[in-house]
Amino acid sequence: MKILLIEDDEKISNFLKKGLEEELYSVDTSYQGDEGLYLAQVNVYDLIILDIMLPKLNGLEVCKQLRASHVHTPIIMLSAKESIDDKITGLNAGANDYLPKPFSFAELLARIRVQLREKNIQQNELTIDDLKLNLLTKSVQRAGQNIALTAKELSLLEFLMRNENKVLSETMINSSLSNLNESNMSNVVNVFIYRLRNKIDKPYKKKLIKTIRGIGFKMSSEDE
Repeated sequence: MKILLIEDDEKISNFLKKGLEEELYSVDTSYQGDEGLYLAQVNVYDLIILDIMLPKLNGLEVCKQLRASHVHTPIIMLSAKESIDDKITGLNAGANDYLPKPFSFAELLARIRVQLREKNIQQNELTIDDLKLNLLTKSVQRAGQNIALTAKELSLLEFLMRNENKVLSETMINSSLSNLNESNMSNVVNVFIYRLRNKIDKPYKKKLIKTIRGIGFKMSSEDE
């Protein structure tokens, strides 16, 4: 499980990173709001821990921008403010949970596990428009019709769907899908995108896989 920790207090950040890594989580850290926002938009995380008082861009704005850009990763917001109004403000900005400082590491860990458990329950099925991918049965349907995919095509589809509305470069796709790296083809990503399009897009009027010329690809139900 991969966590992004956005916290400007280096002592707190180092303490949390060490504790989380001892619990076998992989942790990326950022000390600034703008950098944290960028990392959350270009990488895939299972959870984000976000402080409110950050330089460059405060945590509330980071949270709002992530939700506006369709990043649905669970967010636990940290703050020295603990009034009910402050908690409501954080939750209304898009946070999934709000933890006032000071807090015990054990409580944070418990809240992380709750969010990851809920995330796993919700993500048994990925849906974009009329396309559905069941992560338990590894079955794919579009407009109610079953679609047979190879293991590599299924991995690519899952990666695209988990990153809905995000532009993904060929390098990002290739590095995230180890089973594609096994191929000897230099244009492996383009080949598998082509194969996937033939199965989930070509027979249907609405196209979900978009080519962003010169950059990469994204999966979206929005019209261009």
